[in-house]
Amino acid sequence: MKRSRLASSILAAGFALPAAALAAPFQCPSRGGDIVFGQEANVNSLDQHTSSTISTRNIAMNIYESLMTRDENNRPILELAESMEEAPDGMTYTFRLRRGITFHNGKPMTSADVAASFNRYNRVGLQRSTLDNVAGWDTPDPHTFIIRMKQVQPTFIEALSSFSVPIVIIPSEHENDDRQQLRAVGTGPFRLLEFTPGSHARLGRFDGYQPNTAFEQRTGFGGYRVACVDTVTFRIVTEASARVAGLETGELHAVEDVPTRSVEALRRNNAITILPLENWWIQIALPNTSTPPTNNLAFRRAVQAALGMEDIMDAATDGNYRLNVGFQFPGRPAYTDAGKETYNINDQARARALLRESGYRNEPITILTNRDYPPMYNAALVMQQQMRAIGINANLRVVDWPTSVQMSQRLNSDEWHFYHTGWGTQPALGALATMQFLVSPNAAYRPRDDRDDPEVMAAWTAMNNERTAEARQAAFATMQRLVLERVYAIPFGSLTKVQAVRSNVQGFVPYRIPRFSNVWVQR
Repeated sequence: MKRSRLASSILAAGFALPAAALAAPFQCPSRGGDIVFGQEANVNSLDQHTSSTISTRNIAMNIYESLMTRDENNRPILELAESMEEAPDGMTYTFRLRRGITFHNGKPMTSADVAASFNRYNRVGLQRSTLDNVAGWDTPDPHTFIIRMKQVQPTFIEALSSFSVPIVIIPSEHENDDRQQLRAVGTGPFRLLEFTPGSHARLGRFDGYQPNTAFEQRTGFGGYRVACVDTVTFRIVTEASARVAGLETGELHAVEDVPTRSVEALRRNNAITILPLENWWIQIALPNTSTPPTNNLAFRRAVQAALGMEDIMDAATDGNYRLNVGFQFPGRPAYTDAGKETYNINDQARARALLRESGYRNEPITILTNRDYPPMYNAALVMQQQMRAIGINANLRVVDWPTSVQMSQRLNSDEWHFYHTGWGTQPALGALATMQFLVSPNAAYRPRDDRDDPEVMAAWTAMNNERTAEARQAAFATMQRLVLERVYAIPFGSLTKVQAVRSNVQGFVPYRIPRFSNVWVQR
């Protein structure tokens, strides 16, 4: 075995701090206290294997850990593994597990638990295409886990380290838990104390947690992590005004979304710290191609041609946005404008001509959205108006966020025609994590005969398996162009999310997921 270039860089990853600052790992400046986090959307399950929603991830990723994760710059790093070795032929990956890791129920973690976690993910995991090129796995001893490949996949570690829908490690006795029914027992710095769907989740410090001593500081969702506070309560507060009021009174110590209209007033409050995070997500609508008339390409193109993205994004964000074609944020290494001809067309005459070509006969069109995330609701509202302007009988169906996600995932459903969502964590993780949304087993565009678009799948295969980065980037550009030309997704633009904390909450740095390790309450 040889250590791969990636594995070598993994152990060196971390904050680029002065040498003196790295003399000792992070220690909590203050311990104890409670933090209440105002979360804007409902969550109905903490099953991280089977949910891609940010509302689930916000909570669950403080409970669970994986073999690998990403650092502050979204580079792969080790988490529950202390080393990773890639065979010279690229056909096996050997992970040596960190010693002394225990689950929240007190059970020591071994390779049997890792294998059980992979078994469950391969059965019900939402993005189990991560394991398509995997032949199997072995556990030669309690501290070694070996992954065997069917073929060389240069992007395998990139896929494995994604925390979009990660393969979190669970106790082996939970392997057969049903989909969305996983018992919330992990190895992370916080353990679940209480969970009431639609209301709150309360986490407590796990005193048996073993920080990763290969690092000195938290980085990304890994590194050296310590639970400084006693508890963190995620309270579901769907009304933006209630989140702002709770922050001002101190009832909430941190919130994940501050509406643009409230930012300046809060900036003048010395008790509050404003934390903007650009490129929070790509606002997007997904068509249901398993039911008419959205199974008709000409109809989908008519809708695409009718949309004016400035109006949609302005309404969605109170002006806090930038136009963005495609599925990566501008400035990111993988960004491409392939398919730009399909974006922000805003041409009613062209749209009406395509509508006539499609044979549309005034059938009711259902736009599925939610009020938990105001940008999704507002974007859907303007999309409805622009569709009606060209003669489409468009109507909104407004449900809560978990219900909209469940409805969108039902195969061959005729309950909706366009589904509004946001892709944020995935574009931040890179092109591979994002485009996985557009392939089996969870391809948003899958037609009624359950067969993927062969050209899209060929591009996806090339994205995973081409040997050079240049070839993989070219495949991504091809896949993006195909998806946009065939209107399997309609991206509107990217928005900035403004988070905020009470000023006595220290160490909270905005990220794709609220991280409460290495966060303390100043006394």
